[in-house]
Amino acid sequence: MITLMINLTTFFGALEPHLNEKTRRLVAAALRLGGVRGTTSQVSKETGVSFREIRRGLVELEEQPVKFRGFRQKGGGRKKKTESDQGLLAALKELVDSTTRGDPESHLLWTSKSLKALDVELSTHGHKVSYHTVGALLEELGYSLQGNRKVLEGSSHPAETANLIL
Repeated sequence: MITLMINLTTFFGALEPHLNEKTRRLVAAALRLGGVRGTTSQVSKETGVSFREIRRGLVELEEQPVKFRGFRQKGGGRKKKTESDQGLLAALKELVDSTTRGDPESHLLWTSKSLKALDVELSTHGHKVSYHTVGALLEELGYSLQGNRKVLEGSSHPAETANLIL
C-alpha cells in the first residue's frame, strides 16, 4: 500500500476547473474514502466542498454505477449531410432518375450507375459527399444496392450443354 503526502488544497484546486458539480463531489468523497486527510470535515475545509456534499458523494460512490453513455447530449454529434446540404437529395434523385430500373410491382429499384460514379457526378455539381454517403442516401430513397452480375461468355446455354451430354 502506498501512502501519498499531498497538499490537498493544491491538488483539488488544480482539478476543480475541470470538474462539474457531481464529479467535484465524487472526487472529494473518494479523497475522504482514501483516507487522505482523515475526517469528512477536514476534507471539506481543504477542498471547499461542503460536508453535506461529501456525504452525498459517499452515498453515490456506494451505489451501483450507471452504465456510461458518453458525454454528448441527445441530438449531439454530426448532422446528416442532407441537413447541411439542402439540394443534395434532389440532385442525387435527378442523377439516378434517368438510369433507374426495377419492377414496378415489387417496389424494387436500382440504378445502373455505380456509387463512385454518382459521387464524382455530385462533386462536379458542388456537392461534396463520399460514395458511402451516396449509398446511404440511395437506400433512403428506396433503392436496392446490388452488385453487378457477372455473365460468363461461351457455350453455357442449356441446349448446348444437353448436346454435349448425349
